[in-house]
Amino acid sequence: MADQIELSSPPFDSISLVRFSPTNPSHLLVSSWDTTVRLYDVDANEQKSKFDHRAAVLTCCFADANRAFSGGLDTSVRELDLTTEKVTHLGQHSDSISASNYSKDLNVLITGSWDRTLRFWDPRASNPQQASYDLPERVYQMDLVNHTLVVSMASRLFNIYDIRKMDSPAQTRESSLKFMTRALACMTDGQGFATGSVEGRIAVEYFDPSPEAQEKKYAFKCHRQTIADVDHVWPVNALAFHPVYNTFASAGSDGTVSIWDHKLKKRLRQYPKYPTAIPSIAFNCDGTKLAVGVSYTWDEGEEGAKKAERPAVYVRKVGDEVKPKGWTGS
Repeated sequence: MADQIELSSPPFDSISLVRFSPTNPSHLLVSSWDTTVRLYDVDANEQKSKFDHRAAVLTCCFADANRAFSGGLDTSVRELDLTTEKVTHLGQHSDSISASNYSKDLNVLITGSWDRTLRFWDPRASNPQQASYDLPERVYQMDLVNHTLVVSMASRLFNIYDIRKMDSPAQTRESSLKFMTRALACMTDGQGFATGSVEGRIAVEYFDPSPEAQEKKYAFKCHRQTIADVDHVWPVNALAFHPVYNTFASAGSDGTVSIWDHKLKKRLRQYPKYPTAIPSIAFNCDGTKLAVGVSYTWDEGEEGAKKAERPAVYVRKVGDEVKPKGWTGS
């Protein structure tokens, strides 16, 4: 494999999410505004299956090697059998589904919606919806590490839950960033999370509420450029932590991907620029590849859409640039 491949038969419209299988380092799910979820084998560079929906798909996630879930503007929660292409409707939100995560430990799918609820689903139950929890605002993003679920909402609100006791959030926080949250990812080591805003900033936060741990949190500017003395600022659209080294990648509407060491507060690498904005990125389960979804993200409205590049999905081989300095292995 060259350093990077472009997947054949990409979606026809903007990409909402790219997600790798938890067990197969070559299997990638891509959801799109073209109303599909597609499964690719990236090593073979082929589309293995495709699932049509009634409206744009905003989120997808794997349960295991052979099952996945999807949700979007048609409000239906679907289970996708990746081998037979069978689709099972598990139930419905009352507005668009914006985020989803699967907990292997609890065998539960968690969905978040613009209807201001979080819902838990057991796909094997005759009545799959197990519970619904009300939130103060619309859900924008969610991520899960071990039993800790972070929910990012409108109005710059965050709820942090222990998914084993959902009666109330373990913590509620306001964003450290002044502008709307566009990206969220939990650290691989379970210590905290990073968020990105529409105003070219990333914040690194820690779960431990003690003053010592909270002193470590910080924010920095990125995905900015000075062109002819004018500062251009782009949204940070996506974040992903490396599954082995716990460094993280950020992607923005400037078409760049950077790798960061949040402990040293340093950028380790910026990859060559992509043709247009990057709405989603993901590392595979063994940390050898990074998927980069490239498509117009409507930052310039209708005007920008007229001259937008067609959507593309790139898969990049990852090397030592994602290792923190002085890494000796754990």
